[in-house]
Amino acid sequence: MPKTKLRRVMLDRRKALSTDEYKGKSILIQQRLISLEEYAAAKVVALYSSIHNEVEMDMVMTHALSSGKKVVLPTMSDGVLLLRELTGVSNMRQGTFGILEPCESGKIVDPCQADIIVLPGIAFDLSGHRVGYGKGCYDKALHRLEGEGKLVAVCYDFQLVDEIMGEPHDVRVDVIVTEQRVVYVCQSEKTLQSSASKTMLSDSESPEGH
Repeated sequence: MPKTKLRRVMLDRRKALSTDEYKGKSILIQQRLISLEEYAAAKVVALYSSIHNEVEMDMVMTHALSSGKKVVLPTMSDGVLLLRELTGVSNMRQGTFGILEPCESGKIVDPCQADIIVLPGIAFDLSGHRVGYGKGCYDKALHRLEGEGKLVAVCYDFQLVDEIMGEPHDVRVDVIVTEQRVVYVCQSEKTLQSSASKTMLSDSESPEGH
């Protein structure tokens, strides 16, 4: 399915979630995220402020701050996504696109300093490809961190599809957390490759394969 159509379909489906549905699923996803070893070990955690029925992050935000972790959130500056430190849940203001972000008193933090970076998205696949809103903000800011195990996606399980036709500039995530499962992309790819190899071997061994 083309990205534009997939984006539209997923946005419509997410928009159709009732308040009870998206809040209930968000709680489950946040609980799974907090239970990750990567989160437990992290000293600097990059989160986001949710909009339009995205997976909420308020529970994780509060937990991280109360646990003594440094929390950073996205902020936009001249069209560039930066990460700014959040000193408290009350120290936020409305920023670009109406999204809450830390007040300017928070320091700008290089993404490389974050131990895990939690990303929202409209759709993901088992190879870590991501479909966002199409502006490329996360792609440009985080591309250099691909494959380091830092990029953690959160989404509802229906947003996780088998395959997305990724492009070279698209950032790929390392872990995907839904209300039903946690997917480690490297392990998922090995499983898919193994399944494909078994299928090819089975075909070659059948009469039709000779």
